[in-house]
Amino acid sequence: MAKRIFIYLILALMLPNIALCFTEGMTLTENLTNLVLPAGLLMLLASVSGNAGKTVWLMFPFVFFAAFQLVLLYLFGEGIISVDMFLNVVTTNTGEIEELLGNLVPAVAGVFVVYIPLLVVASVAMRRGALLPPAFRHKAVRLGCAATAAGTVLLAVCYATAGGYRILTRLYPANVCYNLALAVGRSAVSANYATASAAFTFHARSTHPADSTEVYVLVIGETARARNFSLYGYSRNTNPLLSRTPHLTVFTDVTSQSNTTHKSVPMLLTAATADDFSRLYHEKGILAAFREAGFHTTFISNQLPNHSFIDFLGMQADDCIFLKKEGDERRDISDLQLVRKLDEVLARRRKKEFVVLHTYGSHFNYRERYPRRTAVFLPDDKTDAKYENRAELRNAYDNSIVFTDRVLHDIISSLKRRGAQAAMLYTSDHGENLFDDSRRLFLHASPRASIYELHVPFLLWLSDTYITAYPDNAAAVSANRRKRAESSVTTFHTILQLAGIDTPYADRSLSVADTSYAARQRKYINDHNEPQPLPY
Repeated sequence: MAKRIFIYLILALMLPNIALCFTEGMTLTENLTNLVLPAGLLMLLASVSGNAGKTVWLMFPFVFFAAFQLVLLYLFGEGIISVDMFLNVVTTNTGEIEELLGNLVPAVAGVFVVYIPLLVVASVAMRRGALLPPAFRHKAVRLGCAATAAGTVLLAVCYATAGGYRILTRLYPANVCYNLALAVGRSAVSANYATASAAFTFHARSTHPADSTEVYVLVIGETARARNFSLYGYSRNTNPLLSRTPHLTVFTDVTSQSNTTHKSVPMLLTAATADDFSRLYHEKGILAAFREAGFHTTFISNQLPNHSFIDFLGMQADDCIFLKKEGDERRDISDLQLVRKLDEVLARRRKKEFVVLHTYGSHFNYRERYPRRTAVFLPDDKTDAKYENRAELRNAYDNSIVFTDRVLHDIISSLKRRGAQAAMLYTSDHGENLFDDSRRLFLHASPRASIYELHVPFLLWLSDTYITAYPDNAAAVSANRRKRAESSVTTFHTILQLAGIDTPYADRSLSVADTSYAARQRKYINDHNEPQPLPY
């Protein structure tokens, strides 16, 4: 029994290595290294203890990595477990995880079939005290040493022949362990944010008349991609209300600098970008800037707090409200509740108001993001993340966009009723893959971001009274609408300019509400927080 468990363990742990040989586009030498060296080291590790069952549980982190890796390959078809994926796990609430795993039946079932029996038989063997025969252990050690030696030679060849080869980025599971260490380090930095940013100040001041009544609303969408908005030429009418809304400017070519929420939203709320992301760790956000300038600030989220930078930046507002924290955390709350909360804020009739609304938008499971009675595109019942279900998944996704259209329309209507000089800027944190091409990618946060994840809607509405008061800003907005832009860069500076807030940290050349705005080389922040030119 112990010998079979030993062999089972090695084969189960090597499955990701085998799969990655087909997905990562490595050279023959790299593939051989990725098979031979880890196999040798795993055999040596598994031979340390004669108790095979105990060994399995001691090596449980590698079992977990293997299972996690295979699920990700099922989803994205490529890539190792990234730093961002580890951070996504710790910043995603249990309800979202359950919702996702419940619709990944093939991948989860496959992982269960392979790895759960291993853990079960290991537990049985440990209770029975099943031991590896000494001769078998010695043979395993000799084979492990031989494979490790051969793998080391192959590794040397990789360093000599493959330009830029690094064991910490190319060899599984060393790369996964390295990424986990980086994720732990980033979590520690974020935990220290309150201390690091405590003394920071924008030195912000308002340049608009003190007696003018102003309301500015930043709406952050979730998982909404531009190509499924009829405002962007989509064949389905997913924007029946916004398409008839006066003074709504549609920016046609805008990308996000990240396909993950925990990076993209903080970049929308701060001056941090792919080029200088580390400033996020010690600078405050746009809510603090508005507060310094004399505005009453409110952050309202339809997502659960997760002890991330989104929470930290939201709590810099005068009022910070998490709708799901106030109610049943597992109950779906409509984004229309954000509009109702906005109405309560506007009913206070303060002179200067800035509100950030963080929606739940089009987050998977799409079918849960809108009331059933509002569904336009049917059928939309199938939710398993399978290519065969792509038509119904797309229907559900499009229905979520139609509902977002309603939410944004109602926000604009609320601002109109207030009668103030007002502006609303809407953009999404990132887009989504919907089995769009031969790669069959689904969801977001894929290791190599696709254009479907990065092309986001960027909509700006100005009230009649705002256009009258600040015609130059309104004219610049119209003039810049077809220029390339990055939501992660321009949102912060655009909102500050619209509100007339002066601070040394504002750059008008990055604001689409300024005549000096010019398109730049667009970038994307990779898993190791390095800026990369965007190829799209």
